[in-house]
Amino acid sequence: MIALDTNILARYLLGDEPAQAKAAATLLAEEKDFTVPPTVMLELVWVLKVNGGSREDIVRGVRLLLGLPNFKPKNFEALCYTIQWYEEGMDFGDALHLALSAEEDGFYTFDKSLGKMAANIRAIPDVRVL
Repeated sequence: MIALDTNILARYLLGDEPAQAKAAATLLAEEKDFTVPPTVMLELVWVLKVNGGSREDIVRGVRLLLGLPNFKPKNFEALCYTIQWYEEGMDFGDALHLALSAEEDGFYTFDKSLGKMAANIRAIPDVRVL
């Protein structure tokens, strides 16, 4: 398994640096398995957003990556929940925090909007606002 940095995935999805985009596409087409930690996915969403990506564009790009047969991100199930909740309007970082905490007894925060959003979309674990 080979771990990838955010910039490989960003160039692959954005195509904004043609030589790097081609190198990234060639790499991802190899018969090797690739992975990324959740932090790379968090940073990727930020990069895509900074480069003008809409929520729909970002979801489409992340799902494109997840559809690659050799792309096996760490915490895959949590990432799937993260994308679903992000698509429903939650901040990607907040969704990732919750999804990675899904097996815990609760998630405490001072963030009232996170608590309201989590309740509206029935995110897990239960979010409790202090």
